[in-house]
Amino acid sequence: MDIDFPLHYDARGRTAEASIDEHVRDLIEQLIFTNHGERVNRPDFGSGVMQLVFAPNSPELAATVQFTLQAALQLWLGDVIDVSDLSVTADDARLVIDLAYVIRATGQATTARFERGL
Repeated sequence: MDIDFPLHYDARGRTAEASIDEHVRDLIEQLIFTNHGERVNRPDFGSGVMQLVFAPNSPELAATVQFTLQAALQLWLGDVIDVSDLSVTADDARLVIDLAYVIRATGQATTARFERGL
């Protein structure tokens, strides 16, 4: 078992644990929503999505996020997951990220959706 994110305690007062599937999803979420320069000793960690909060939402923005996110996933989580499909869409005031991936350790195919309002 791995430590759950965000860090919290379970009902027994111990550090909450997560399954491998939950842990990998947590890693992806951390990567997507961490800004460059936010991590100590890892200034290039993150995808930069949150820096685009005040950018005008458009298909061009979605395409830019898709390319930068694909590169970030390969760089930081390439040893943990194989990305099968990644699509980023601009939907009104939201940016929606749909990700299909295979967890290398288990071979399990998984999908996840991440979204934030812009």
